[in-house]
Amino acid sequence: MMSVFIAFISGLIFAVGLVVSGMTNPEVVKGFLDILGDWNPALVFVMGGAVGVNFFTFKFLEKRKPMCAPAHFLPDNKDIDRKLAFGSVMFGLGWGLLGVCPGPGLVNLVTLQSGALLFVGSMLAGMFAFKLWTKP
Repeated sequence: MMSVFIAFISGLIFAVGLVVSGMTNPEVVKGFLDILGDWNPALVFVMGGAVGVNFFTFKFLEKRKPMCAPAHFLPDNKDIDRKLAFGSVMFGLGWGLLGVCPGPGLVNLVTLQSGALLFVGSMLAGMFAFKLWTKP
């Protein structure tokens, strides 16, 4: 039960951080991605802070045992394959065209706006299609 509570609080803090930083506003994200037009550099600081905090946190966590799990669930695959490349391209296209990525898309569900519902529904359909496509 404690691990569910910690996961909930962590998700809540992450959601608040996305809202405060502007990552849930597609116009702010598109402004950041528009480097040749009306560029908005504000998200550089968000990204820099996130990368910096995670870099040091991961180094710290590698030496510690988790409090609410038997082991850390950190990625160990370093291979660059077709699935990774295709997924990266799809993510980049979606983020660039819509200004929304999965985390902020889920946070935007609380608004019950049709765009947020359509985004998350499409994301879930894509995940389902991928699962069918890669079935052995």
